[in-house]
Amino acid sequence: MLKTIDLYDMSHSLAGAYLSGFEYPWQALKGIKALILTLGPTLGEDYTEVAPTVWVHKTAVIAPTAYLGAPCIIGPGTEVRHCAFIRGSALVGENCVVGNSVELKNAILFDNVQVPHFNYVGDSILGYKSHMGAGSVTSNVKSDKTLVVVKSGGEQLPTGLKKFGAMLGDFVEVGCNSVLNPGTVIGRNSNVYPTSCVRGVVPANSIWKTGGVVVGKV
Repeated sequence: MLKTIDLYDMSHSLAGAYLSGFEYPWQALKGIKALILTLGPTLGEDYTEVAPTVWVHKTAVIAPTAYLGAPCIIGPGTEVRHCAFIRGSALVGENCVVGNSVELKNAILFDNVQVPHFNYVGDSILGYKSHMGAGSVTSNVKSDKTLVVVKSGGEQLPTGLKKFGAMLGDFVEVGCNSVLNPGTVIGRNSNVYPTSCVRGVVPANSIWKTGGVVVGKV
């Protein structure tokens, strides 16, 4: 369930073909900027290059106080609300919500993703219709600054990355004020209780409960 194909429906992102080339999704993080710079000029007349290497679909709604850092792509029907801070290297899909005071950096948001209130999403990939509750964040650097390792039970997968936030599969729900520690992977259709401190791998169709107890959905 750690593999890219197990986490994401590639038809719901402009990055689908790119991501399909990687066994594990975190392997794609280093190339997000280059991907956006390649995709941008090919997007066609429905997108406007509002600033150098910043492409916004004509149906997207961008608040006047939002900051769109280069390079980035904002998809159709997406709403970027007041004081959102897109630092750059962000590919935001169709019908997404990037809310007030949300910060994005080196991230892919599939279609219909919602990060609506006070979220930080860095060096992360959020799958189709995933949702991060108010105040929930991805922590993308370990406190000791060592390289991130993905831990799944007794298995450890070195990533070779110093910066790696979280991989959220399709339809993941993250509760308010939760912290997703570096190298977190949450499988499809799983839920995280509010105020959780999540690390490692949460299997698909599971619930991360208070105290880190993981149970399967009935």
